Amino acid sequence: MPTILVINGPNLNLMGTREVEIYGTQTLDAINRELERLAESRGVHIEFFQSNHEGELIDRIQAARGRAGCIIINAGALTHYSIALHDALRAVELPVIEVHLSNPYAREDFRHRSLVSPVAVGGVFGLGSLSYRLAVEAACELLARMG
Repeated sequence: MPTILVINGPNLNLMGTREVEIYGTQTLDAINRELERLAESRGVHIEFFQSNHEGELIDRIQAARGRAGCIIINAGALTHYSIALHDALRAVELPVIEVHLSNPYAREDFRHRSLVSPVAVGGVFGLGSLSYRLAVEAACELLARMG
């Protein structure tokens, strides 16, 4: 059974309570449960990982090589400045889908640049938790095409 790895970066463990006017009231656990049901209905295994530490995220990305078929990532603030995260995503040679709850291009200027986008096959942003569901649907399609 193919595997999708969903990675969430710094502060995303606070979803549902942090800046709810931007990120909404749904918790990360609630989103993960929803994604589990969706993946199961599509015959795909899904794993979740969240960390506030860049090195742990990189270790998890590297460990996905040969195990996962696709990575969905919301790198949080690391999206905008982590060359190390960019390099790790490039190195594992897996399809990457970038996700953001909010629309970074409608926010502060420093959020307008993503170091994840250049290594991603696509991205979904600005749609709240729907961004994650659409990313899982896209990952399932990619996995089906890859056989």
